[in-house]
Amino acid sequence: MNHLARLFALLLLVAAGLSQARNLQPTDDPDASPVWQKVRASLFEGRSIAPAPADMLVLEAPSRAIDAAVVPIAIRSRWPQGAGRYISKLYLIIDANPSPISAIFQFAPESGRAEIETRVRVDAYSHVRAIAETSDGQLFGVTRFVKASGGCSAPAGSDAQAAAASLGQMRFRVEGDLKGRTPVLAQLMIDHPNHSGLAMDQYSRQFTPAHYVRKVDVTYDGKPVFSADVDFSISENPNFRFWFQPQGNGELRATVVDSRELRFVAAQALRDTPK
Repeated sequence: MNHLARLFALLLLVAAGLSQARNLQPTDDPDASPVWQKVRASLFEGRSIAPAPADMLVLEAPSRAIDAAVVPIAIRSRWPQGAGRYISKLYLIIDANPSPISAIFQFAPESGRAEIETRVRVDAYSHVRAIAETSDGQLFGVTRFVKASGGCSAPAGSDAQAAAASLGQMRFRVEGDLKGRTPVLAQLMIDHPNHSGLAMDQYSRQFTPAHYVRKVDVTYDGKPVFSADVDFSISENPNFRFWFQPQGNGELRATVVDSRELRFVAAQALRDTPK
């Protein structure tokens, strides 16, 4: 089952539990969340999820969001990526969101580090979870509690005409020394309204149709860095910070597909020596 089909199936599964999720408190047992129980059964099919050791996986999120529509999230791993055992997937799950499975990130041995930073919408007080899956199929999880409300139904922050004019434009920012053999930090910025379909236009009083980025693929010199199946839980103008392993001169390339099957591509040639 692909991610989109799984998403719709899970929306049906969690509908009954969302009212309970909206009344969550920080002291509540994360494992007792009815939404999580349904998501876990469907997504992981009864597989064991061990608590992640602190030296393996860290989830950074504010305890109280300043803006529920733009909540910074970072999933950090201290495991090296390589030919041996490595982290192949990171799952980001926000229990109280209408679509709890916010993102599934896939990594390769060449990824440098299995880490990601982004910004998300949080619709109500919620447990936020990061689940790491290793290349040999083991699962490890960590949970944070975030106080936020209304992020998925918040109106767009940008002008609709300006957003349409820049739709799909992308930019890279690379921080680090390409001459070395250590992972380099990069950032991908995507111009896209990422409409959730749950926000009402303040002028027309109609709901703005859903239109959001759903697939991101990033490569360096033709080799995979990371890919992501995402949904409208990601904030307007999606932004991803990630690591990649330089191998001399190469091209950093991003391919993005949205929920209307529009496809956008951006590439940046990187050189480890001046021209």
